[in-house]
Amino acid sequence: MSQAIGNAERLLEATIRRKSDTVAQALEAVHEECSSVLTYNDENSLACAIYIAYYTAKNYYKIIRELPTGKGFADYAFIPGKDTDKPAMIIELKYDKDADTAIRQIHENRYAGDLMDYFGNLLLVGINYDKDAKGMNAKRHSCVIEKV
Repeated sequence: MSQAIGNAERLLEATIRRKSDTVAQALEAVHEECSSVLTYNDENSLACAIYIAYYTAKNYYKIIRELPTGKGFADYAFIPGKDTDKPAMIIELKYDKDADTAIRQIHENRYAGDLMDYFGNLLLVGINYDKDAKGMNAKRHSCVIEKV
């Protein structure tokens, strides 16, 4: 349990520091560990892995899944508490597309909404899972992190 908590803290720190490759690798490991072979290849399974991977973020954020904002719903919004200097985050998940598409969707649908003005620092996080990635070095999970 202490290892999982440490991993969650390191993942949150890597996200805040915009270390996209580190975030993608960590999420891939959690997705692999916590998903069944029957449900691994769907976006909801990835969403559940995100919640588990960022478990300790609840100490700093109010985490909202499917936040209604802009022209739709942001997959995850991490709204920082008053006693933290951590940035707000919008996380958009994609399945068999790419992480850049997730970032574009955040912009096009204005998911950041009022969070940009109210909370100051904001990170947009696009995460993609590619079920058809081939080869030993193929990246099944990819991540793009943009500071706004």
